[in-house]
Amino acid sequence: MAHDHHDIFTTAGDRQHGKLTLVLCITVVIMVAEIIGGLLGRSLALFADAGHLATDVAGIGLSLLGIWFARRPSSDARSFGYQRAEIFAAVVNAVLLLGVGVFIIVESIFQLFHPTMATAGIMALFGVVALIGNGLSLAILRPAHRDSLNVRGAFLEVLSDLLGAIAVLIAAVLIAATGFQRADALASLLIGALILPRTLNLLRDTVDVLLEATPKDIDVAKVRDHIRSTSGVLAVHDLHVWTITSGNPVLSAHVVIEDSVFDGGGAAKVLDDLGVCLAGHFDVEHCTFQLEPARHRQHEQTTHP
Repeated sequence: MAHDHHDIFTTAGDRQHGKLTLVLCITVVIMVAEIIGGLLGRSLALFADAGHLATDVAGIGLSLLGIWFARRPSSDARSFGYQRAEIFAAVVNAVLLLGVGVFIIVESIFQLFHPTMATAGIMALFGVVALIGNGLSLAILRPAHRDSLNVRGAFLEVLSDLLGAIAVLIAAVLIAATGFQRADALASLLIGALILPRTLNLLRDTVDVLLEATPKDIDVAKVRDHIRSTSGVLAVHDLHVWTITSGNPVLSAHVVIEDSVFDGGGAAKVLDDLGVCLAGHFDVEHCTFQLEPARHRQHEQTTHP
């Protein structure tokens, strides 16, 4: 017996489509500006940040593509539609960002031993442009970055860019004040170091979704206790909680109810009580329950506690 609260989802990423598009436009403008600044000022730090921004453009573009796929309706062949496309886009985003971070670190180490003559004034000018643009993008994405892995990926990239812009400005000041040209390579190294940890965290979270791990904000033990405490319920087994895409957890379980409740027509009320309980306490609205009378439990092959 199943209880399905709704079949059509609006993904968290879909709700932030307009914000991602706006941030994409801002990022392209900053990227072009930093490429020009890197050429004019011979600054590795500006080139490094421009390379990071190029990956951001590709990543956000993939996110928007994933959202477009996720809008496609479900079918008998794909009962959840294309919602998981958002997660695949986030994985590609993380892998690209990881590659850029490693490249920047390697190139920065090389430049420490063979520094170029960067122009401090140009570095500072384009660093300020990047700082303002990234600050604006960060403000746009911040309210929604916890709702979607795609938005979170874009948020972390912009945050890294913002910190990178600050590093460029500090390097420019050091070069102007002391003539220490290796400050440019050190700023690039810092940008690479900022990218890697956040990228690995994003990659871990997306892999968890693909492996159908339990969402971090849901305690399965508490879910089990709530189900067991529902009137008429004796036990629960084969309980699974996973995520289809960001913001859409789903649950399935076999629920054992009293024979008298099952035979007396009370199963429908138990089903409704379970749905209301999980939606209210755990924000899990897509639930599927198999209700079993106590006498049937011995026939079940339990695969999950």
